Amino acid sequence: MGAVLCGLVIILLVVPAAAEVVVPHGFTVQTYVSGQGADPRRDFDTPGFPTFITLAMDHVGTLYLARSRLRFRESQGEELAPIYRFPVGGARMTPENEPHYLYGPPLRSPRVAAGSAQGEVFVSTYDRDRKIGALYRLKDGRASLFAGGTPPPASPPLLRQPEGVAVDPSGNVYVVDGEQGTVVKLDPTGKVLDPRHVSGVGRGRMLTFDPKGRLWIGSDGPQEASFQDASGQIWRATAEGTLTLIHHGPLPSGMSLSPGGFLFVGQRRAGKIFTLTPEGARVEFTDLAENTILRTLTFAPVTPETRRAGIAGDLFLATSPRSNFAAVEVVRVTGPFDEFIQRQSR
Repeated sequence: MGAVLCGLVIILLVVPAAAEVVVPHGFTVQTYVSGQGADPRRDFDTPGFPTFITLAMDHVGTLYLARSRLRFRESQGEELAPIYRFPVGGARMTPENEPHYLYGPPLRSPRVAAGSAQGEVFVSTYDRDRKIGALYRLKDGRASLFAGGTPPPASPPLLRQPEGVAVDPSGNVYVVDGEQGTVVKLDPTGKVLDPRHVSGVGRGRMLTFDPKGRLWIGSDGPQEASFQDASGQIWRATAEGTLTLIHHGPLPSGMSLSPGGFLFVGQRRAGKIFTLTPEGARVEFTDLAENTILRTLTFAPVTPETRRAGIAGDLFLATSPRSNFAAVEVVRVTGPFDEFIQRQSR
């Protein structure tokens, strides 16, 4: 699998997905990023690549992933973890070619959160012991502190456990803090515009920005950890920060807007993908097989670059088998997403 560049034409080489994802009629599923030797402790030939829980795609279709490390205590050892970058067309990563896909410096408990139209990638990090978080901006493989970090003496930290990030059309940056239950608003340079643009979202995990200028916030609710599937919350906030609870119950493991503005939500523990219309109505999209875990999801943005690449508006899912959390793959789902939701919601 990979991408072959012929002039301005990118040919995507894909194979059927190994993950068991059953999609509605008219949709297709293909493996996009996979690998071999994901978990040498079990079997060097284990399919997939090392565990992660976040992914993001930039405006040209490059896919970014971050190792989870101690963010959810999935491993013990050094907290610094790498960021991966995969080109348009996908890849197959092995222990031998892994260095080719590393991007930027390793960071502490990183979470790849968002890509901007300027080719930047935002990564949130936090120090579990000091309860201090930071937001980094990666560009051309270099990481620079964008917001947060160690505060001045006798001052509280701006960020304690930053998670998801969203960028509005003006370039303003929003970051949800799971420890503080708030959304911080920053200008395009990282200057704090409002440290509590939104408050009261519980343990917020993810953000996305819709075409009407509203923030959608996925939260674990009041729970300390995401163990109870009934505790999840999905909020929507206006540009002024007015907060409305749209959906309650499922713990969201990923959220992303389709090209038509429908919110697609991954429900990890139940293995479901459902959508919420702008009015908040729930529409079921698909279930994963019983032996497959959905880690997160994202839509490819619709840009001239992704149109040329043939992936504009496609849905990318990170999955792993229940029998081995360390083995992950990314699958690509193609089809008429908005037309399907419009038909189902009539």
